[in-house]
Amino acid sequence: MEETTSRSAAVRDGLGVGLAVGLSGIAFGAAAVTAGLSVPQACVLSLLAFTGASQFALTGAVAAGGDLAAATLGALLLGGRNTLYGLRMADLLRVRGQHRFLGRLLAAHGVIDETTAVTMAQPDPESARTGFVTTFASLYVAWNLTTLAGAYGTSFLGDPGVLGLDVVGPVAFLAILWPRLAESAELRWLAAGAAAIALCATPFLPAGVPVLLSAVAVLAVMLR
Repeated sequence: MEETTSRSAAVRDGLGVGLAVGLSGIAFGAAAVTAGLSVPQACVLSLLAFTGASQFALTGAVAAGGDLAAATLGALLLGGRNTLYGLRMADLLRVRGQHRFLGRLLAAHGVIDETTAVTMAQPDPESARTGFVTTFASLYVAWNLTTLAGAYGTSFLGDPGVLGLDVVGPVAFLAILWPRLAESAELRWLAAGAAAIALCATPFLPAGVPVLLSAVAVLAVMLR
């Protein structure tokens, strides 16, 4: 009975997080089209990347006129944290079965901030797996549907910048980061240092490169 209750709570948590966060895909779809991506490109990026912060970083750098290679590298740096999540999640998920490789590949695609948070909050491994699957499935479907809605809707507006939609990407990116900054003074100092480095480098380097250079702030914290 207790196990059933825990699994029901995990499903409830997963659906709540997945559907709530998934709605922000509208903002990404709008930001992607504003940055110059087509509707299919925005949708494919959500399908294959499926990590909001990295997607917003990529489209933001492209919108600023940055080099695509630099923008992609910046997005990969942000997405690198999911690898660390995966090292911890592997023991909980324990993907098995005849098609274990494909199962692990699919699970790895779903290891992001939200699925990790729901999974780690569960009291036992079975509930953790239930929470992961529910969060991944609901968030993936919601994120991709709302990306399509945001991109398709924005594509009919002509020049989105006229309506101020060019700020959607940076604002949504800040909204994703804000809860983490609010709970950690060290992260606030780290963000301030990274922002200072990027601002100082902006007049002298191509768009997108200052964001990569700001990663020096992370190295300073690690060395300390």
